[in-house]
Amino acid sequence: MIDSHQTYERYIFPPPLPAENSLMTKATIWFCFICMVLTTQHHSIQAKERDPSLELITSELNRYWGEVSRSVKDGDFDGYAATCHPQGVLVSGIKKTSYPLPQALNQWKQGFEDTRANRLQASVEFRFSQRLHDAATAHETGIFRYASVQDGESTISYIHFEGLLRKTEGRWMIVMEYQKSLATEAEWNELLVTRDKN
Repeated sequence: MIDSHQTYERYIFPPPLPAENSLMTKATIWFCFICMVLTTQHHSIQAKERDPSLELITSELNRYWGEVSRSVKDGDFDGYAATCHPQGVLVSGIKKTSYPLPQALNQWKQGFEDTRANRLQASVEFRFSQRLHDAATAHETGIFRYASVQDGESTISYIHFEGLLRKTEGRWMIVMEYQKSLATEAEWNELLVTRDKN
């Protein structure tokens, strides 16, 4: 019977070398091995970044967040509700709460109506620090900036958030929105710098 462990070792490691050359040769072999692994990983990452299917999904998700922004700005409650999964959940690390998204929508509805009636001006923007997805699921991490003006008073909030989305019947919807903690304007600006470098 062949000892697979010994066979593996013979494949990876060279036979014993003369003492005067052994240390230098082993170091050279290990250096080449590490370089090969790093090069393979680099090419794998580049191939992933160039994958047209991933770029298509990212484009779809960008349109999704664009629709969220549009509906908030226009006071389009139905449009906003359509971006939320009926069984979705809102988690707030700030308030230490968790409840169904439809319940959150009911609480936000008046704000949409005030925006549509020009009693309130509202906007929301999104920037991302990590975006993980396949053809039907996505996990988005970043910061959103919510701004509003009502009765002459202006308010701007920066929130660290995570969004878990699913694509159902060809449409992306958020399943879980996790508003983790308050962010700062500096953190918001840093995400823009990071995005520009990529």
